[in-house]
Amino acid sequence: MSKISNKTIQDLEFNVVLDQASSFCTTTDGKKNMLLLEPLTYRNAVKDSLQHTNEYLQSYASEYRIPNHGFDPIEKELQLLGIENSTLEKDSIRKLAVLPRTVNEHLTFFKKQQLLFPKLFSRLEKIEKNEYVPQAVDAVLDRFGEVKDDASPDLKNLRREMNSVKGQLNGSFGAALSHYSQMDYLDEIRETVIENRRVLAVKAMYRRKVKGKVMGSSKTGSISYIEPERVLTLSRKLAELEVEEAEEIHRILKALTETLRPFLEEFKIYRDYLTHTDIIAAKSRYAQSIDALLPIMVEHRELELVDAYHPLLLVSNRARNEKTYPQTIGLKADNRIIVISGPNAGGKSITLKTIGLLQLMIQTGFLIPVHEKSRMSIFKHVLTDIGDNQSIDNHLSTYSYRLKNMRGFLKKADDKTLFLIDEFGTGSDPELGGALAESMLEELYSRKSFGIITTHYTNLKMLANELPEMTNANMLFDAQSLEPIYKLQLGEAGSSFTFEVAQKNGIPYSLINKAKKKVERGKIRFDKSIAALQKERSNLRKNNEALRNVRLKPLKKLIS
Repeated sequence: MSKISNKTIQDLEFNVVLDQASSFCTTTDGKKNMLLLEPLTYRNAVKDSLQHTNEYLQSYASEYRIPNHGFDPIEKELQLLGIENSTLEKDSIRKLAVLPRTVNEHLTFFKKQQLLFPKLFSRLEKIEKNEYVPQAVDAVLDRFGEVKDDASPDLKNLRREMNSVKGQLNGSFGAALSHYSQMDYLDEIRETVIENRRVLAVKAMYRRKVKGKVMGSSKTGSISYIEPERVLTLSRKLAELEVEEAEEIHRILKALTETLRPFLEEFKIYRDYLTHTDIIAAKSRYAQSIDALLPIMVEHRELELVDAYHPLLLVSNRARNEKTYPQTIGLKADNRIIVISGPNAGGKSITLKTIGLLQLMIQTGFLIPVHEKSRMSIFKHVLTDIGDNQSIDNHLSTYSYRLKNMRGFLKKADDKTLFLIDEFGTGSDPELGGALAESMLEELYSRKSFGIITTHYTNLKMLANELPEMTNANMLFDAQSLEPIYKLQLGEAGSSFTFEVAQKNGIPYSLINKAKKKVERGKIRFDKSIAALQKERSNLRKNNEALRNVRLKPLKKLIS
C-alpha cells in the first residue's frame, strides 16, 4: 500500500490542519483519532471520505439535523468486560448503554433520510439495530444511572423495609430532639450529622444526662454530639439493611454485566462508528470555518485550483484581521510542470505549500477553500523538498540533505506523482548546482510526473520555455514600487529584480554597477528582458484599471 511520507506531511504542516480540525471533535476518541489521520491514495477511499464530509456539511443547511453522536471513553469498560466473572459498576454500564442507544437513533434517522445522505447511510449497512441492550439496562438503571427499586424483588423489599426503618428513626430522633430541647440541654444548633447519622448537639455540662452514644465533640469541647439511645437500635438495623442492599445491588450488576458480555464486539463496532462520525462532523465544522467546499474530482491526473487559499494562512490572517490572497494555478497532461520564479517574499513558497497542503487535505477527506470550478485528482505520491533541511543529527549540509531527498524522488517518481520543490538546486555552486537541478528536472519530466518548483536559476527558466509540457510562471511585482502583488502569472518567467531591490534598499550604485560587470552579459540581458516584460505588464495592468475607471464614471453618475 502506497503512503504519503511523514516528511511531506511535516513540510506542508498538515499536522497543524489536523490539530485545528480536532478542536471541533466532541469526543475524546474522535480527537485522538483525528490527529492520527493520514492521506489516502486509493481513489474510492478518498471519494467516500470526501462525500461523507460533504453530506454532513450539507446537513447544516437542511431541515433534517443528524442526531447527536457523543459518548464517553469506554476503553477501560471494554477491557473489564473482556475479563471473565468481572463486574461493571453502574456508571460503566450507563456509558456502554449510550453506544447502542445512539447508534439506534442514527439507524432510524439515516434509514428515513437515505436519499439525502446516501453515503452516510451506507456506513450503517453492516450494523443492526440493538434494542436488547438498552432495554436490559433500562430495566435496572434509571435515567440518572441509579439502580431502580424494582431491579429485583429482593431489592424492592429491602428498600421498602429501609424506608420504614428510616421513618421510625426520624420519628424517634424527632421525639428525642423535642424532649431535650424543652429541657434546655441542647446548643443553639440543636443537631448535626456525623458519619451519616443525625446526632444531638448537647451542651457539654449536660452530656451525662442524655442517654445515648457519644459520637464526638466540638473543637472547643463545649458541645458533645450524641446519638439518642432510642434511635441506636434503629440505626444498627438500617446499617444492616444497607449492607444487604449493597450486596443485592452487586448481584444485580454482576448479572447485568453477564448479559452485556456477549455484546463486547458490538460495543467496539458502535464505538468505531461513532468515533468516525465525530471525525466526519469535525471535518465539516472545520470546512465551515474556512469556507471550504468539495471541488470537482476527476479520474485522470489533473489539478486545477481556482481562487485557492492556504487554510492555515487564512485562519491566521483572519485572527489578525488581515487579507489573504488566493492563487489560481493548474496542472494537466499537456502542462504538467510549472517553474515559478521571481523575487523573494513574493509568495512563491506559500503558493507551493498551498497546492501541496490542499492536495493532502483532499486525500484525507477534507473539503478545501477553493472556487467550486476547481478540479482535482488523486496522486499516489506527493513528494516535497521545502525549506532549509540541514540535518545536524546526520552531519549533513543543506545541499547534501537535499541531494539525499532528490535520490528519494528518483526512486518513486512516476506518472502518478506530484512533486513540489522550493528553491530547486540551491545550496551549491550556482552554475554546477543549476546544471544538476536541470538534469534532475529533465528526468522528472521524462517520467511524466506532475510538479511545481520555485527557482532563481536562469537555466531552469529557459528549460521550461523549451519543453512543451512545462511552463514558466512568476509572482507579480509592482515594477515601480517593487512591492509584491501576491498574484501568480502563468506563461512567463519572473525576474529576481536582484539589482533593483538592492538599489531600493540603499546599496550604493557603484557597488551594484561593479556587480553587474562581474556577471555574464548574457545573464544580465536575459534577466533585464524579463524585468522589462514584467514592467510593461505592470504598466498595462495599471492603464487597464485607469481606463475601466474612466468608463465607469459616467455610469456611476447616472446611477447616483
